Amino acid sequence: MTEAAASPSDQPRRPRRPAWAGRNYTLLAVSAFVTTLGAHGALIASAFAVLDAGGDAGDVGLVAAARTLFLVVFLLVGGAVADRLPRHHVMVAANALNFLSQGAFALLVLQGDPQLWQMLALSALGGTGQAFFNPAAEGMLISSVSGEQASRAFALFRMGMSGAAVGGAALGGAMVAALGPGWVLAVDAAAFAVAGGLRAFLDISHIAERTAGGGLLADIREGWREVVGRPWLWTVIAQFSVVVAVVGAAESVFGPLVARDELGGAGPWGLALGAFGFGTIFGGLLMMRWKPQRLLFAGSLAVFSLALPSAALAVPVPLPVLVAVMFVSGVTIEIFGVSWITALHQEIPEDKLSRVSAYDWFGSVAMVPLATALAGPAEAVFGRKESLWGCAALVVVATTAVLFVPDVRNLRRLDPAPVTGGAPVAPAPDQAPAPAPAPAPGPADLTPR
Repeated sequence: MTEAAASPSDQPRRPRRPAWAGRNYTLLAVSAFVTTLGAHGALIASAFAVLDAGGDAGDVGLVAAARTLFLVVFLLVGGAVADRLPRHHVMVAANALNFLSQGAFALLVLQGDPQLWQMLALSALGGTGQAFFNPAAEGMLISSVSGEQASRAFALFRMGMSGAAVGGAALGGAMVAALGPGWVLAVDAAAFAVAGGLRAFLDISHIAERTAGGGLLADIREGWREVVGRPWLWTVIAQFSVVVAVVGAAESVFGPLVARDELGGAGPWGLALGAFGFGTIFGGLLMMRWKPQRLLFAGSLAVFSLALPSAALAVPVPLPVLVAVMFVSGVTIEIFGVSWITALHQEIPEDKLSRVSAYDWFGSVAMVPLATALAGPAEAVFGRKESLWGCAALVVVATTAVLFVPDVRNLRRLDPAPVTGGAPVAPAPDQAPAPAPAPAPGPADLTPR
């Protein structure tokens, strides 16, 4: 007599998510998607809030600069704090600060008479919150993934952020037109509240307990020694301090001017920026399958394409060509971004991840205000075309320079990777714990590293 066929309930259940997408990873991905969606709408809303209050383009720039300035000032402190305290506590506290500052901004706008000094102060508070949040979040993300699927996990995470950025900008623009900027800012504040609630449930039991250090300044110095002791690390950070600055100047200052004078206005420029966003999504899909063995060599070669948008604007090329160029540059920045975060995951000790991330973010954003401020004078002295060709040349020179560093050319993927920076790799949180993180915007304004 044959055995009875097993009932459907006896069959092993297929997991609803990949084994590498543990509880922490899922919470981080969902919460980051929510805040990215809100933040990219809020970027548009804050600009229109300033303009609706009687401000001009200079005032819009001041409000944006206040956020960036305080982000830069507190980044290194934020990284040291995130390596000293439980990272999810730092993330939740930063989200609470962003919720309060953005909520107050929304309330002022909805009441109808926001003052410039008030918007500057609230923007500065938002930048302070971001300075503490970014290093903690990247350290948490990197420590939440283990093994040979790490690069796939990072690619999927970045792809989700890219999709949220594209969707958030489109939705935010539509909501500003339909409801006004105040309500969009209120939605962004609510997104911080939701994300903070999710991040409160992150599990850090797989992370070794922090040992007492010699103080905050000592922690910052220890992070600096970690950076300068690895040639591949400090040279790429230096490279991106140049790359992000000149690309940011080209796209935030020169791009709209070329679009106005040569391409037909804001609509075509928005299409080009949208193509970049879709390119980052496609790049994420690519990096979920492709695992280059020489991580930083492949990533650095991809960075050369970031010179193409500046060159295309300098010509200027027809709109279809510009759209194609922006799409390609979006794809290639993801090749670099996933390779970079995989290298950090593989090489940096877990207890120093947030401090290294802070120096990484500092390098990416510190030069951006200076570059955008100098873009106008550079156009007046050298001309717009010449300035754009200069931007393209600086990307090529900075990227060529890092390829002369042997560690950049030769750093290889350890796959499967049993160790990270000499310490055991943290398991996915829903697996058995062993003893003992994003992405973005690398170029913070291009896409998170």
